Amino acid sequence: MAGPSDSGTGGRASALCAFLETPEDTMLVRLARVEGSAPREEGTFMLVRPQALFGTIGGGFAEFDAIAHARALLSGNETAWQKIIILGPDTGQCCGGRLTLDFRPVDGDLAARLIREEKAAEAENRAVVLFGAGHVGKALARALAPLPFRVTVVETRSDELQGLPDGVDTVLTPMPEAVLRDVPAGAAVVILTHDHALDFLIAKEALERQDLAYVGMIGSATKRASFAGFWRREGGDPALLDHLTLPVGGNAVKDKRPAVIAALVAAELLMLPPRGARP
Repeated sequence: MAGPSDSGTGGRASALCAFLETPEDTMLVRLARVEGSAPREEGTFMLVRPQALFGTIGGGFAEFDAIAHARALLSGNETAWQKIIILGPDTGQCCGGRLTLDFRPVDGDLAARLIREEKAAEAENRAVVLFGAGHVGKALARALAPLPFRVTVVETRSDELQGLPDGVDTVLTPMPEAVLRDVPAGAAVVILTHDHALDFLIAKEALERQDLAYVGMIGSATKRASFAGFWRREGGDPALLDHLTLPVGGNAVKDKRPAVIAALVAAELLMLPPRGARP
């Protein structure tokens, strides 16, 4: 089991490895240059095969045209290795941008380079450590798995770690609070265990670090008041309480279904300052 300080083994890089394991003619389509507004940024790529795709360069007409061009190259019916697409009324897209697409057949060296690039990009994603894999913990893990995060779920109960998405690391431990010493600076910690006393202990350890981008706990106004009392009794710095997000997901949406809470928390995490910023 990988800890929260590890770069992780799943996510897009893992999916890319699996895609490229199948020996089949493949064309790389990369956004070499983006001028004006466009659905994706420079460097974004997708892979095209006669009957399969990996990734996206933004969808719509531009992607449809790029796929057709790539497949024409694969079949020998096209010879142009670069294509310019204007995102205007003629293409049914009003972005107004201009895309320069580069096409390149994927050989072993290029495949290895693409995998290295993906792994390096994933290593820069923010670490998110979920304490607890109950209904909300699992829903949040599912919500975060396809997003640019390195997700680890920490649990005391082995059965609760079953059924988590691919790419999510797990830690089984009788002392979840001890895991915090391995959590990298700038990470986000979300506390969702089945035990309020354990929640409080983990939150105390997390807040006292003072180098995490986000410390959140599931709960209510009553639970926040209870934690504030616990914090005072433990001699905690009152100013650090301002860095605790409780309840996670805010109060604006009253729907308490796990998937809804997960969506709200995922939005909070996506809006955090860049990785490495202090709370």
